[in-house]
Amino acid sequence: MKVEQLYTALKKSQEAKGIYFNKDKDLVFELLESLVLNKERYGYMACPCRLACGDSEKDKDIICPCEYRAPDLEEFGACFCGLYISKALHNNEMESHYIPERRPPEKIF
Repeated sequence: MKVEQLYTALKKSQEAKGIYFNKDKDLVFELLESLVLNKERYGYMACPCRLACGDSEKDKDIICPCEYRAPDLEEFGACFCGLYISKALHNNEMESHYIPERRPPEKIF
């Protein structure tokens, strides 16, 4: 899959849920390129901002969109890697903040 196709598909599906891409389009495309690379490398789109081990069962919590995205969006307005932002952040109804790593240390290989 090409990055442009992934962008178009995800933009449509996520915006329908009130979730938006970061306004920094350069950042978005860098992250999407990394997702495509991880798909080629591992067979699944592991979060580009975390180290995947190559075992989909062990990495299932970081397959994009990761299981940490929803709580990050709710609390901070953006996910850990910054690919996705909430409607509130998108509409400038809140300020962006530092997003701490939620993945438990025992899951980091």
